[in-house]
Amino acid sequence: MNFSEKLEEYAELVVKVGLNIQKNQPLLINTTTNTIEFTRLIVKKAYEAGAKRVDVNYSDEVNARAFYDLAPDEAFHEFPKWATLQRDELIENKGALLWIDADNPDMLEGVSIDRISNFQKASGKALANYRKAVMNDVITWSIVAMPSEKWAAKVFPHLDPAFQMQALWDVIFQVVRVGEGTAVEKWKQHIENLESRAALLNEKKYKKLHYKAPGTDIQVELPTGHIWQSGSSKNAQAVSFIANMPTEEVFTAPLKTGVNGYVTNTKPFVFKGNVIDGFTLIFENGAITKVQASTGEELLKDLVQTDEGAKYLGEIALVPHESPISASNVLFFNTLFDENASNHFAIGEAYPTCIEGARGLSHSELESLGINTSIVHEDFMIGSGDMDIMGELEDSTNEPIFIKGTWAF
Repeated sequence: MNFSEKLEEYAELVVKVGLNIQKNQPLLINTTTNTIEFTRLIVKKAYEAGAKRVDVNYSDEVNARAFYDLAPDEAFHEFPKWATLQRDELIENKGALLWIDADNPDMLEGVSIDRISNFQKASGKALANYRKAVMNDVITWSIVAMPSEKWAAKVFPHLDPAFQMQALWDVIFQVVRVGEGTAVEKWKQHIENLESRAALLNEKKYKKLHYKAPGTDIQVELPTGHIWQSGSSKNAQAVSFIANMPTEEVFTAPLKTGVNGYVTNTKPFVFKGNVIDGFTLIFENGAITKVQASTGEELLKDLVQTDEGAKYLGEIALVPHESPISASNVLFFNTLFDENASNHFAIGEAYPTCIEGARGLSHSELESLGINTSIVHEDFMIGSGDMDIMGELEDSTNEPIFIKGTWAF
């Protein structure tokens, strides 16, 4: 297939599998000006699939940086009401939401941490209803990506600039299974495989997981009624969708107060246009009690102080070291990809869908079940080919889940 054919197959995959657009369903796309050609193709495919209306919000990297550099301080304590109302209307109309990511990983490098933090808090509070809808899978939502020149240069600095974009396109097509005209069928089989893995873990009903690797020795208790999920979700109308493309994970929620030990990242963590790396987190009774990082330490410390829940975990995810993304040997500096190359944790809010009967519960009700709530949810990577994970069963016996970074069963 030539590039145009691959691009069209990718757009079709996003619309038919990622979003699974239904007849007369509205779609909102949030993206950047780096994606205009690909976005237009998705809009066309969405209408062909029966979408009622497709709206696109374009942001611009230069304008975004100007905001963080030049806007008055009070602007970072506010969030536009129209943006909140737009999302609320989409929820009311049972719509679908798509992010097309093409961000520069270093976009906000050097920006005041206070500005980043204040705007994170302001947007988190303003979008509480929208966050609840996403975290509870009330609406269809999906995140995909395409290259931008600055992102490609970050990933492939050793290549001639003339070839960096193509190199990143090639690896993205590879890990999303595009290029042979059978991507939709391949994804259906892929999701079936992930769901079978999640079903096996649900049968086990582990009480606790124990992770060990160089720089990591941590125990994670699991709450009563926890559910392991694959990358496939169902919205409030029981229509399936894929939240992350690519996805290689099975995941669940930890017991908020049941995390003890220390963990070291194995891939850089890109947060709000800044790279955080070389960090170790120490946990006691669920809470992060110490943060050390060689790069971005102050920003990481600020993140875990965003609100009370930001110093607890909301997600644990299992990804074998030999996943296609890991096998590519590419460091993407993009969580959508890097988290699917590695076992990972998420700081902040848990998905209520990972607990029996928790979908739609209030924050206080979730907390009573031992499930963390927060206005943040940020994944960071901890897996490697040296990681072992033991699972403690209900009868207190232990068995291996991962040996040297791969499934033990």
